[in-house]
Amino acid sequence: MLTLYSMQRSGNCYKVRLALAQLDVDYRLVEIDILRGETRTPDFLAKNPSGHVPLLEATPGRYLPESGAILWYLAGGSPLAPDNRIDRAETLQWMFFEQHSLEPNIGAAYFWLALIKGGRELQQHALDDWMEEGYRALRVMENHLQNHRYFAADRYTIADIALYAHTHLAHTCDFDLTTFPAVRAWLDRMAEQPGHVLMDELPPEMESPPIAMALF
Repeated sequence: MLTLYSMQRSGNCYKVRLALAQLDVDYRLVEIDILRGETRTPDFLAKNPSGHVPLLEATPGRYLPESGAILWYLAGGSPLAPDNRIDRAETLQWMFFEQHSLEPNIGAAYFWLALIKGGRELQQHALDDWMEEGYRALRVMENHLQNHRYFAADRYTIADIALYAHTHLAHTCDFDLTTFPAVRAWLDRMAEQPGHVLMDELPPEMESPPIAMALF
């Protein structure tokens, strides 16, 4: 069985849990508390030297980090991962966009404003940049979604899952989606996908109970 090392309120980890649910794949979940240094222990660093989650044990002793790589591994051979060459490239295009333009801004704002007590004061110097660049990314998404229902291959794919994880949290960290009707309609379509699970939902079998705080 697959083992996923994850943090419940992490957007990057949520991508993987959402894909696993929609692919109806059984897995063992191990909750990791980064605030207690659990990704910096010798045992965890032996599995992933970068010290980050999500981390998937795909086969015994073989570990795969990085949410995008994990999504491709899980979805390979399914409709969530296109097999046409240009469709694959388009899917990757939007997944790279998510990691370069969305996650560093909306993801960072979510972590510091929604999860960390006193985070607004600690990161006041960064907020303006996060908001400016976050809104820029949302505008790119809005422009695309005005003419498309999904982001790649003219259907629901792991590109949508990757983008959804942090976008659906934007309202919790000062982003106003009122002027992004196409994004809001897409968020609704995402929540209606078969097998959709909420960020706070966890599978019944897990190694430890969910933690109250997590890295974005």
